[in-house]
Amino acid sequence: MTITITPAASERMRQFLAQTPGAAGVRFGVKRTGCSGFGYVVDLATATGEGDRVLEVDGVPLVVDDKSLPLVDGTVIDFRRQGLNASFVFHNPNATGECGCGESFTVG
Repeated sequence: MTITITPAASERMRQFLAQTPGAAGVRFGVKRTGCSGFGYVVDLATATGEGDRVLEVDGVPLVVDDKSLPLVDGTVIDFRRQGLNASFVFHNPNATGECGCGESFTVG
C-alpha cells in the first residue's frame, strides 16, 4: 500500500491537524458520487473505526477505510493554489477516466 503526499499537501494537512488537537488524522478515501462514479474524500478523522487503517505518510496520519484502500493505492496527493482557489489534487494510477472537472473518476 503506497500513498504519497507532496510537501505542499503535507504542510496543508499539518495545518488542519494543528487546528484540531486530538484528531486521529486526515481521512482519505472515496465515495460513490459525481458523474464518473467515485469522488475523493479528504476530511479530519476525529476517530478511527472498524475497517480503518492508519498509514503514516511523511509524518501525517492518513486514515483510510478498507473499501477505499484498493481504489487509492498508488495515489499522489498534492495541494495547489491558483489565484484565490486552493485545493487538493489527486494523481491516481487506478483511475481509468475522469469527469471534466476532475472531481470524480472511474476505475477499470
